[in-house]
Amino acid sequence: MTSVPPAVTRLIETLSELPGIGPKTASRLTYFLLRAQSDLPLRLAEALRDLKERTRLCSVCYTITEQDPCPICSDPLRDRSVICVVEEPLDVLAIERTEQYHGLYHVLHGALAPMDGVFAENLRIAELLQRVRDGRVREVILATNPTSEGDYTAAYLLPKLRSLGALVTRLGRGLPVGGDLEYADQITLTNALEGRREL
Repeated sequence: MTSVPPAVTRLIETLSELPGIGPKTASRLTYFLLRAQSDLPLRLAEALRDLKERTRLCSVCYTITEQDPCPICSDPLRDRSVICVVEEPLDVLAIERTEQYHGLYHVLHGALAPMDGVFAENLRIAELLQRVRDGRVREVILATNPTSEGDYTAAYLLPKLRSLGALVTRLGRGLPVGGDLEYADQITLTNALEGRREL
């Protein structure tokens, strides 16, 4: 009976903790890295270390960045009167790819899901309300995912944002119900941005 070296077992177990990667995929990745003739394993280790050491959350919009505030929040050409509220940093990248939106963002880092233990205090909702309260915000675009959690989050935010005097809009429903923004193509996202409506 052959024993698996502890270093191999540890990497398989660690990779298995990643979303979408089960033990079989983790084993395949581990043995691929073991057989790699290049310096890929070392570059991967260095990239992971840099990811942990260099990235942080933007103190304004809470997206992931290496500089604070992030390049979008620092850009003087962005429209500071519009804030697009998204669930995750990947949603910022998806909308930016359309090249149709030129305002600022606010990343909630999730959606309300009380059954899963995700409540308002677990998200960046208080920070969003403070930004609207403090700034000269004309419009807040609720770009939460078209899922039950995303819709619930938008419905929760709507009266709070309206009470602060902001025009609240929602992305048009060119997006599939139950989908994630990060998987939407540029044309669909562009149409959703252009077709947003007041709530």
